[in-house]
Amino acid sequence: MQVNRCGWVSEDPMYQQYHDEVWGRPVYDPIELFAKLCLDGQQAGLSWITILKKQANYEACFAHFEPSIIASFDQDKVEELLLNPGIVRNRLKVNSIIRNAKAYLAFVEQGNDFSEFLWGFVNGKPQVNYPARLKDVPVQTPASEAMSKALKKMGFNFVGPTICYAFMQAVGMVDDHTTDCFCAASKRQ
Repeated sequence: MQVNRCGWVSEDPMYQQYHDEVWGRPVYDPIELFAKLCLDGQQAGLSWITILKKQANYEACFAHFEPSIIASFDQDKVEELLLNPGIVRNRLKVNSIIRNAKAYLAFVEQGNDFSEFLWGFVNGKPQVNYPARLKDVPVQTPASEAMSKALKKMGFNFVGPTICYAFMQAVGMVDDHTTDCFCAASKRQ
């Protein structure tokens, strides 16, 4: 039986599973949000499926995205990571995860809640859109621009407005399943 999905989904079973069970589903756990933000930054200039296929390797290499462990990574660790074909071996991207971990820790050490902060850009609840076609889905919005600016001010990088919007979609802050997608149909029931 043919299942209608959003136009960006390929025939790859991993991509279909990601679309069907992960993308657009609200995530509130701060560490999961941190991990997803870092992974979305890794896709800069690449397709998401490239990072999705490497996600397990990223989790293993980056201590399941535990910021306190990542923040202690030194230059020797960076050099080791750059030899690992299971991740994108780009020095700037590897260093960005370490930098983001330090920024995350500084933020939460001030008594802030990372989840509340991020969800604040959509007033704490998912923004459900009903785009008719893939071309109707924006690549960035005023909310993603504001998130990007705030994250950069906190010391994060690889968090431009387009990356932030992809992140917002992935963690369910924004639900952009197209109207012909079976996931959108289930929202209307």
